[in-house]
Amino acid sequence: MATMTVAASSSMAVMIPRVPARCSAVPYLPPRSFGRSSFTVPVKLLSGNGLQKVDLVKTRASSSDETSTSIDTNELFTDLKEKWDGLENKSTVIIYGGGAIVAVWLSSIVVGAINSVPLLPKVMELVGLGYTGWFVYRYLLFKSSRKELAEDIDSLKKKIAGTE
Repeated sequence: MATMTVAASSSMAVMIPRVPARCSAVPYLPPRSFGRSSFTVPVKLLSGNGLQKVDLVKTRASSSDETSTSIDTNELFTDLKEKWDGLENKSTVIIYGGGAIVAVWLSSIVVGAINSVPLLPKVMELVGLGYTGWFVYRYLLFKSSRKELAEDIDSLKKKIAGTE
């Protein structure tokens, strides 16, 4: 907290705040303490006999089985373990996963190198903006082209899944 110094002259006293060097001009506020299961917003009202504190809003957090979205970690780990045990080529999955990590790492290095060239980032932004405009015009603007895009995505899904 800031300490106060008093500079006194013969006729008046002046309070000069001494603020530490690292302190900001924002006044010190004590940490708020919330109850365990409820949240209260205090409001101070000015009445005839002074300030009174009134609880304006009071809400309580509750958990319901229908709206609960918590994830059971034990169930998640057992499901992952079952899927891992069901794999035949575990080494292939490990190689693909490692390759994906290396690809992300290399792409971040390439993007950093491109970003360090003075004019190239702005040119790349223009290329991306142009491609986005073309994509919207080609696939999203008209209903028939949206259907074509949906069919292309479905055929790609089937190729990846191996059903085609």
